[in-house]
Parts: sequence; structure tokens; C-alpha cells
Amino acid sequence: MAYPDGVGAIDLMIGFPFKDKKAVYEYLKPGIKDGGSDDLEMPAGYMFKDVPDEADDDTDPIEVTIGEMDKWGVAAGLFGLSDNAIEAKRRHPNRVYFGMEVDPNDITGCVRKIRQAHADHGIKAVTTFPAGCNPQVPVSDRRYYPIYQTCIDLDIPIIANAGIPGPRFPAECQHVMHFDQVCYDFPELRIVMRHGAEPWEELAVKLMLKWPGLYYMPSAFAPKYYPEAIIKYANSRGRDKIMYAGYYPAGLSLERIFTEMRDVPLKDEVWPLFLRENAKRVFKLDDVA
Repeated sequence: MAYPDGVGAIDLMIGFPFKDKKAVYEYLKPGIKDGGSDDLEMPAGYMFKDVPDEADDDTDPIEVTIGEMDKWGVAAGLFGLSDNAIEAKRRHPNRVYFGMEVDPNDITGCVRKIRQAHADHGIKAVTTFPAGCNPQVPVSDRRYYPIYQTCIDLDIPIIANAGIPGPRFPAECQHVMHFDQVCYDFPELRIVMRHGAEPWEELAVKLMLKWPGLYYMPSAFAPKYYPEAIIKYANSRGRDKIMYAGYYPAGLSLERIFTEMRDVPLKDEVWPLFLRENAKRVFKLDDVA
């Protein structure tokens, strides 16, 4: 069960250091009612310690992230589509891939943006935060259905938050049971649960056993907190369903992730699948470094 140095991990949730972290999360502010969240750099800041610092004005955030990737053995990453990400891909073409975040309240506009981003930038995934949409959109809501069909048409997965959200929002829209209906209605869809699925992680395992197109990534979780049910599943029938995602720089450093990762009790044959091969297959990253 030793950690395999040199695999070249693919990080399915990574970004660049922020110049102004609070400004990045301003879009979530209309949905937050408690005054205590105003004092946090990020809406879920109460959950994290040793959060990476904001970028200095005289640093290049792209090269900071690439340097951290080099240091900790991350070959490539899925970044949110942005000007920084586009420039990063120009500099490092086989290490930077794009996902695009969507709020399906504007159904037609959202579908058009996805198709345009795929045509212009070759996005590899759509991502979404149901509890953070304004208003919230349950995973199985009709507003998502044209988005799901668009992902099928473009042959790209969608990544959706599952479980209790970190920001102080209601959670029902991210209950894992919503994924059951989606997988039934869209059997060709590849859908990846992110951000843990807690406290319904055992239900997440049951649904992954049931539905071929349902996957999981433990983004925003430090490795020492990976759910036990997920580790057991990855070491058995779920070895092709679980894939690595971090949370740099929003909440976790790559140093913390890959230092703690060495103590995760995955089987030897599971490590390459978890760190790299499952992501290559599900997201079709054939030219990854």
C-alpha cells in the first residue's frame, strides 16, 4: 500500500493563487444570511486551516501553481476556464485542461455558453455547485436536464457538488439521492460527485455500484479525512470509480495533500487508477503530460 512516487497525478480541482480571495466568492454572498461569514476569506473558511496565502502583486500566479505541481508530482490539472487558465494552457499545453462552472437558472444561456466554450477552448468538463446557485437548483431539477443532455452530446462529464455544502446554505439540493434519478434519466451521462458527499457517502457508494456512469472525487477533503466508505470501495469494486481532486489554493495546499496522501490505505494496484488513470479515461485526457 505504499504511495507510488512518479505516477504523475491528475488533479481534478486546482487553480491559481487569488489576488483577492473574498472578491472571488462575491457571487455566493446573496445566498448567505449569517453575519459571521462576512469575516471569512471564503464562505467555508471555518472548515479549513493553513489555507494557502493570497498571491502577491509581484508574483505570477500561473508559475506559482505550476511550480507547486512540479514539486508535488502533479502532471496536469483541471482548471476553471478563465483568462489565467487560457494563458497557462498556452504556456503548458499538456498540463492544463478546462472545466466550466455553470448555474442553470439561465437554461438557454447556459447551454450556449457550454457549446461555445467547447468549440473555442475544448473544455473537458462542466462543473456546478447546486447549493451555490441563485436560487438553488437541486441536482435532479428540470433546469439541469438540458445541461446534462448537452454534456452527453459533447461527450464530456459534469462534476456536481454532493453532500452538505461548506458555505452556510441549505443542503437538500445536494442530497446524494438526487443523483439516482439523474442516472436513471440519462444513462449515457458521466457525472462525478465532488466535495465528499457527506454524510451520505455510504449511499454514494451504493449508487456508484448501481449506475455505471456515476463517479466520485474527494475534492476539498484533506486525505486524512477521506471517508472510510470511499476508501473501502476504492480498494474493492470501486477502483475504477474514485479519482483524485484537491482544493488548491482555495482551501488546501498541495504540500498538505501529498504529505497526508502517503498515509491513505489504498492498495498498490489502486494508486495509479486513483491518481491518474481514472481521470484520463473519464475526462478523455489522452494527451496529458
